[in-house]
Amino acid sequence: MPSDRVDFVVAGAQRSGTTALDLYLREHPGVAMPWTGKELHFFDHDEHFATEPVPYAAYHANFRAAKPGQLRGEATPSYMYWQPAPERIARYNPALKIIVVLRNPITRAYSHWNKERQQGRETLSFLEALQAEPERVRAAWPSQLKAVSYAARGYYSRQLVRLWQHFPVDQTLILQSTALRSDPAGTLARIAAFLGLVPFPPVKPKMANARHYSKPMLPHEWAHVAALFEDEIRELERLLGWDCEAWRQVPPAPVGVPSAEPIN
Repeated sequence: MPSDRVDFVVAGAQRSGTTALDLYLREHPGVAMPWTGKELHFFDHDEHFATEPVPYAAYHANFRAAKPGQLRGEATPSYMYWQPAPERIARYNPALKIIVVLRNPITRAYSHWNKERQQGRETLSFLEALQAEPERVRAAWPSQLKAVSYAARGYYSRQLVRLWQHFPVDQTLILQSTALRSDPAGTLARIAAFLGLVPFPPVKPKMANARHYSKPMLPHEWAHVAALFEDEIRELERLLGWDCEAWRQVPPAPVGVPSAEPIN
């Protein structure tokens, strides 16, 4: 493997704070992130792996020459979700470290739908889109559902188990998006220790990709999505030793209006 290989990736989850984390990582002098920007989508781009040799040189072209001691990293939050990606990443660099940021799958699904709706890629209401998702999954087969995978991307436990089939658990760092938002300094300290870096310099809290919601998530919509993810949240608590009770709580007011959504 060439010496310019990437040392770590932020692999998920979409709409969970990975853009803000990418910006924070760019402020660390010991980190070299892609000069071309966030989300390289190399390991979830199936055409790259259809034939041999895999075009790693094209991947590495996104990075400038690293200074001595710098780590190369990138953030593509669909890597955890895309089923072949963990095996591809492990084959590329078995020593690579993986950071994952997880958001309440209920609010993540709504945030995802809101983005697709505002960008004109979704015409269905939130509940209609969730009800249509199984058929959309079938229609996408043998590929995975990409843009409108509101529920599918929130089943984190199966994605983590797949990741751990290819990487030791201690090569992964799983964070909650609320920690990145409420305690960025403490969360970045954990990341620096995980990557073997000196502490981050003082940073200002960042908000990225925040969107105003076109409409609130109403209580009956919350109840529907909470039922979808009830077993998933329990399994995630078991896997990670987390207390996710806050994820189950219905917000005191309709979600999303009028303020922008949390950091992303």
